[in-house]
Amino acid sequence: MAKAKNNYSKETYIEWYELMLLIRRFEEKVAQLYGQQKIKGFCHLYNGQEAVIAGTMSAIRKGEDSLITAYRDHGHAIAVGVTPNEVMAEMYGKATGCSKGKGGSMHLFSKEHRFFGGHGIVGGQIPLGAGIAFAEKFQGTDRVCVCYMGDGAVRQGALHETFNMAMLWKLPVIFVCENNGYAMGTSVERTTNMMDIYKIGLAYDMPSAAVDGMQCETMHEAMKEAVERARKGDGPTFLEVRTYRYRGHSMSDPAKYRTKEEVEEYKNRDPLEVTRQKLLDLKFLTQEDLDAMEARIHDVVVESVTFAENSPYPSADELYSDVYAEPNYPFAE
Repeated sequence: MAKAKNNYSKETYIEWYELMLLIRRFEEKVAQLYGQQKIKGFCHLYNGQEAVIAGTMSAIRKGEDSLITAYRDHGHAIAVGVTPNEVMAEMYGKATGCSKGKGGSMHLFSKEHRFFGGHGIVGGQIPLGAGIAFAEKFQGTDRVCVCYMGDGAVRQGALHETFNMAMLWKLPVIFVCENNGYAMGTSVERTTNMMDIYKIGLAYDMPSAAVDGMQCETMHEAMKEAVERARKGDGPTFLEVRTYRYRGHSMSDPAKYRTKEEVEEYKNRDPLEVTRQKLLDLKFLTQEDLDAMEARIHDVVVESVTFAENSPYPSADELYSDVYAEPNYPFAE
């Protein structure tokens, strides 16, 4: 893994930090609300992995390029522009949510922001990501699709079929494995004898690399190179981004399969704290500036809860809408 360069602007560092801080505080609030049973069902938090999406967003065209991911999707949705209000309302199952209250935590979606989920089936989004990229190539655009997955999803057969087709057709897709070390509660070393996941892509002659996912800089650099390759028509890239989640797999997971020492080791590399310190060391922001940002984001998160609490649930007639493309499908009563 290459070392990060340090030639980024003040604006870039502030954007990275503000996005990561918003995601972290939002997820902390979600955890609190889940404990209060305001949010129910499955819920997977992004704490610790924020640099992955922050480094991605600075390397792609927000609003033009597409993103698709698995069920740890709150941070991705917020990053592409879905408002915290819409995300929180969706978590509550309210009609004002980005999926009209029908998707919940694992199925966030926004056509407007070219965010195509949020998918609960492990690996199910991988062929879809290639399909989105195929559509862009077919239409002659220079847009790309970034397709995220976890380290557990790379064991799915659909990945291999997709990689083969993506290389055959030179699709403008960047496959990103967010390797946080555990597929639910199973560590990577218990699922494979080959720990360098990125090497899977090499079997298809796909440009592939391991990336330090605890730094915005390294994530940005790897993504920028992959995006440039895709826009030129040179096909896909596979990035194994080595990151870490501070919480369990989901809110119902106490994560007893990890040692406290392991978690603390990664918390010492917390991308939020590392970037915060850089802002101070480089004199890009003062402590007062950081405090003001913290207060502003606190208000945004509190407002999202108020919005969700005061929003209505979907009406009964929504039960059959958005199910069939044909409005009067004869078998829907």
